[in-house]
Amino acid sequence: MGIFGGLAYVLIVDTDEIEVRRSRRRRRTVSAYREGGRTIVLIPSRFSAAEERTWVEAMMRKLAAGDKRRRPSDQQLLERAADLSRRYLGGLAKPLSIAWVTNQSSRWGSCTPADGTIRISVRVKGMPPWVLDYVILHELTHLLQPGHGREFWSLLESYPRTERARGYLEGVAATAGLHTPENQIDH
Repeated sequence: MGIFGGLAYVLIVDTDEIEVRRSRRRRRTVSAYREGGRTIVLIPSRFSAAEERTWVEAMMRKLAAGDKRRRPSDQQLLERAADLSRRYLGGLAKPLSIAWVTNQSSRWGSCTPADGTIRISVRVKGMPPWVLDYVILHELTHLLQPGHGREFWSLLESYPRTERARGYLEGVAATAGLHTPENQIDH
């Protein structure tokens, strides 16, 4: 971009594209967010180059920490699943593995009860933690009840945010044009 004295310019730091936007109206606050593959950092126009570097680095660390919390590894998914099973299913659901997958375009998650494996679509990465918990719990419940009958829903209703998470997923699917009968958690 390249307007140093004016409003904005783009930096490339460790292959991350960072756009710094300076504002005369912004007095003290600094904020940052991700947009279309780049990070936008908003700072007051009066900041020196040194203050800018300090704040850009601080905001990148803060965003990275948030990303790490929202995008757990497969091992963290397995630990999370064990905790969720213990808290909501009496520890009865014990997956052998749980992993992020890229090949689920019409499902949020799936499982194979026969071998205890659970797969979570990468489309769930970055969603609120309570939505991810719901998707994991849905699949854990299938380890105990393979179908979507009354017993299945009775077990899953122990999670207090079930309806909220289902509504969130339906909204995401509708917004993305994925709202079809096939776009379910699993089947």
